[in-house]
Amino acid sequence: AINLGQGFPNWPPPQFVLDASMAAMTQGSHQYTRTAGHPALITTLAARYSMHLERDVLPESEVAITIGASQALFLSLQTLLSPGDEVLLVEPFFDLYLGQIRLAGGTPVFVPLAPRDDGSWFLDMELLRSKITPKTRCMILNSPHNPSGKVFNRKEMEAMAQIVRDNPRIDVISDEVYKYIVHTPTSVEGSETLGTEGHVHFAKLPGMWDRTITVSSAGKTFSVTGWQVGWAIGPAALIKDMQTILPYVQFCAATPMQESLVRCLKRADQPYEGERNYYDWLRKSYIVKRDKLAAALSAAGIIPMKGEGGFFLIGDTRNIAVPQEYLDMTSPAMPSMTRDWALCRYLAKEFKIIGIPCSPFYSAESRHMASNYVRFAFCKTDATLDAAHAAFARLGELQQTK
Repeated sequence: AINLGQGFPNWPPPQFVLDASMAAMTQGSHQYTRTAGHPALITTLAARYSMHLERDVLPESEVAITIGASQALFLSLQTLLSPGDEVLLVEPFFDLYLGQIRLAGGTPVFVPLAPRDDGSWFLDMELLRSKITPKTRCMILNSPHNPSGKVFNRKEMEAMAQIVRDNPRIDVISDEVYKYIVHTPTSVEGSETLGTEGHVHFAKLPGMWDRTITVSSAGKTFSVTGWQVGWAIGPAALIKDMQTILPYVQFCAATPMQESLVRCLKRADQPYEGERNYYDWLRKSYIVKRDKLAAALSAAGIIPMKGEGGFFLIGDTRNIAVPQEYLDMTSPAMPSMTRDWALCRYLAKEFKIIGIPCSPFYSAESRHMASNYVRFAFCKTDATLDAAHAAFARLGELQQTK
């Protein structure tokens, strides 16, 4: 199968990342480290975020190291929410959010992104504001956004920040795992430090540091999703409870991986493959891959939605005829078959292309909005993307005969 479904790179990490891991393994980083984070790593991250956010970030009290960004999200919700609290959640959403909100006793309140004719996505700020009630405790912000690829610009971020200022009970979890993979031009107003051009750190906006837990990880940036090293950055008042819980969910994230990341972060700032730094090379590499996938989708008659960041594209499949036999099928995962789910089964069985139906990224009430949408990953080798293009071209030829 041509796996464009799962969001992990199917190539080895850069050599400097492999060298960093080998050095950490051979130079003694094998025992428990500090529960809330390896001293060398929290110091490195605090220094970086001090530059990103233009404030002093304190390593011991304002940084927590976790098992991937997923655990940072989990702990953020566990510490912020009480049973019955509501969480503002933009849809489509990374499906992990939904389960984690419910595990923390919270209630998701959905705010849909609206697709525009040019393939971009629009968030209605007045609709967002209208969803706030006395029970609203938290908003999850994800930029660059999974699955849509939307990057919220400074104007949108400032509008959301004003909504937060107007509602003192609301804190924000800002999921920024794709911040080094922004495809928008570097002229887009955002951060301009350490490879994050085009990305706006929500916590940097006026008044938002005290209201924001910033979540990120190493996996997407260094093509090591299996390392599972993530972190949360924020004011001590919000990070303290996370640090308190950490010993009860695991003693520490793997020490060798934390030590490896210290070395990776330092090396990534240096010139790499003819670029100013590794991050510039990473961003440019992904732009090429995004465009290759967009061309492959177009060959099938699938309309690629605008991808501004991350490594996913949503394809608008309105022009693809789904055979009735697939629409009539059922499965334990989707007893009442949706069009997007049926189409993904058709692509997998007939063309060996694996995509992700977008229905699971929507609430039950809004699932109909996903009927034409399928998410495809382009964090794949050129050989994989070329094979995908050939398979999509066969689909396009078949569609033209109907």
